[in-house]
Amino acid sequence: MAEEARWYVVHTYSGYENKVRDDILKMINHLNMEDQILDVMIPTQKVTETKNGEEKQSEKKMFPAYVLVKMIMNERTWYVVRNTRGVTGFVGPGSKPVPLTEEEVESLGKIAEVKESPFSVGDHVVISDAMWQDKVGVISEIHPAEGTAVVMIEMFGRDTPVDFNLTELEKV
Repeated sequence: MAEEARWYVVHTYSGYENKVRDDILKMINHLNMEDQILDVMIPTQKVTETKNGEEKQSEKKMFPAYVLVKMIMNERTWYVVRNTRGVTGFVGPGSKPVPLTEEEVESLGKIAEVKESPFSVGDHVVISDAMWQDKVGVISEIHPAEGTAVVMIEMFGRDTPVDFNLTELEKV
């Protein structure tokens, strides 16, 4: 019976995620382990930020200091991944790696699929939230993965940032 490849979470030194991924991929090729270690990934998502009035999109790591590895767990694959420079260990009790469940893998896919927002930074919006009903503001940040936006609303004579769900906003 052939074992099934599962996703495992590998803890790395912070900032070493790309190096660890690249080194594991090199080792896979060097040791001809393509049939045992199938994929190495660093989950990221696109984030829109506003700095100095300019909208900027960037990729952010969803889980800093972690890398996901799809592999058939055995002594050889464990050894290769565990002894990659920058890896501090697998996630799991003691030295026993625990694979992600199907539900966790599915939720990662859903999180990684960043929804397109119908709004843009700088849009004027009317708020439908009960407390802020019919108040007008300007979007300063959008977080599509969370389905939220930061809206600047005038309170006490100055603009104040307030978080809202995108469903509570309507373009003016």
